[in-house]
Amino acid sequence: MTTLGLIGSGNIGSTVARLAVEAGYDVVLSNSRGPETLTDLVDELGDSARAGTAAEAAAAGDLVVVTVPLRAVDDVPVEELRGKVVIDTCNYYPQRDGHIAALDDETTTTSELVQAHLPESRVVKGFNNIYFEHLRDLARPAGAEDRSVLAIAGDDAEAKKTVTEFLDQIGYDAYDVGPLAEGWRFQRDTPAYAGLYVDGDLSVWPPQGVRRADADLLREKLAEAKRYRDL
Repeated sequence: MTTLGLIGSGNIGSTVARLAVEAGYDVVLSNSRGPETLTDLVDELGDSARAGTAAEAAAAGDLVVVTVPLRAVDDVPVEELRGKVVIDTCNYYPQRDGHIAALDDETTTTSELVQAHLPESRVVKGFNNIYFEHLRDLARPAGAEDRSVLAIAGDDAEAKKTVTEFLDQIGYDAYDVGPLAEGWRFQRDTPAYAGLYVDGDLSVWPPQGVRRADADLLREKLAEAKRYRDL
């Protein structure tokens, strides 16, 4: 049985956990407030789930999802994630995370910062361009005509293959955008961000409608992306 570790169990983390359990994974959840605060979620997920510390979730996971505010990345355990594939969902919101000079001047990207913090892990950017309710609602079996794609980026081909297989198990196709440095193409405020899956008025949040996003639509929106400095 493959175990998924989750460092962060908020909207995205808990949704990924639910999809993973439904796909037959064991999950170990963690958050910044302690395992005892995850009792209700663990009870909901059933026997395939347990709660632990971030270090315990990192150590237990064959595959680990880091889904924390970017300001908290330095608290993510390093040793326990050595050699592992890590899916990074982090987004940069200066009003929440504080200003990070290397992101403000675009000399790096969010996932490259995570990779720098985890130098011996294999980081793949994913899950960060979809609203959590859409992530839940759009999951479809392999081969379904209305299946959606999720963007991924990473520097390690085998790690991206692992993540692609995981996404397939939980209901999505993967679209490889390229190396981590290309992750800016689906960061916040780009056409391929969460609005890709919104059917309706983007000024209304949370969105009321959801649409499938196929590879053609994602490719089109990725091509429209502009650097912040060019806006």
